[in-house]
Amino acid sequence: MQRAVAVLGLVALAALIPLLGPSTALSGTGEAAAPGIGGIALLRAVLFAALCVSAGELFVTRLARRVPGAPLEDTPRSWAPYAAAAGFVAALGLASVVATGNLVPRSPSDMDIGGLYQTRDGMLALLEVNAFVVAGLCALSRRPATQAWPLAAVAVAEALRAHPVTEQSPLIGSGLTLVHVTCAALWVGGLLHVLRLLRRWRVSAPGEGIALLGLYARVAAVLLAAITATGVFSTLRRMPPGTVLDQLTTTAYGRTLLAKVLLVAAVAVLALWARHRLRRAADPLSAHSPARAEVAVLGLVVVVSAVLTALPVPIRW
Repeated sequence: MQRAVAVLGLVALAALIPLLGPSTALSGTGEAAAPGIGGIALLRAVLFAALCVSAGELFVTRLARRVPGAPLEDTPRSWAPYAAAAGFVAALGLASVVATGNLVPRSPSDMDIGGLYQTRDGMLALLEVNAFVVAGLCALSRRPATQAWPLAAVAVAEALRAHPVTEQSPLIGSGLTLVHVTCAALWVGGLLHVLRLLRRWRVSAPGEGIALLGLYARVAAVLLAAITATGVFSTLRRMPPGTVLDQLTTTAYGRTLLAKVLLVAAVAVLALWARHRLRRAADPLSAHSPARAEVAVLGLVVVVSAVLTALPVPIRW
């Protein structure tokens, strides 16, 4: 009962951040917010979370095959079909915003569905909608691993959407974002699925669970390095070095980015704590506690990242 209440509390908190966060970040900056920015941030948070859950399951399932003696037939029920459904709803909502000229539709008549095929943003929105449909069908099929392709399409669409052709060197920006989004999805979703497997194997295969967590931790270190590098380069492309410190406090984008950096720093500390327990504690399974806290904070990172995508991009001074 306490666990269910805690989960509901975290979900409520995660929903409040995109709904209230943009207005808080914009306060006092003099920047204008897009219509319905809170709802757009919430939809994008659901889309990112759906991508993380599905990609993480595929990633950890592949890692588990490298653990000798791992009971691969004894796994928790897949969340991928539910994640694909949630991603589809979120992508459909975002597509409806694009079909209304980036305004919040008040009725179906406000939307120009046919116009989606005539714009770059519209095509990318439709790609995400269709990709989640295909991912859901793949997750329900006998070959769930095939959902890697539609999930990759979602990541590519997000990378292209984040960098319009009017931007300087948009392909470089899209490449950085693609690596950033992919590594983040594997990191967040992967840890979530590792914890689900650990709980499942706690009695039947505790040794294999510890081995899987250790294997994941080694790969996660590489993912974190890639996320940090691409994040730094992306920031410097949008905020020249001489303006970073000022924009971190005077722009909504900078304030939200600062919050994200602090959360990632907290995640890194929790990850080191979990790794320390995994290596030196009398009971390596005690690493499960800081890992659970880590995945909770990572969930907040995903939500804050969604808010970041909805805010005005800072001006290059």
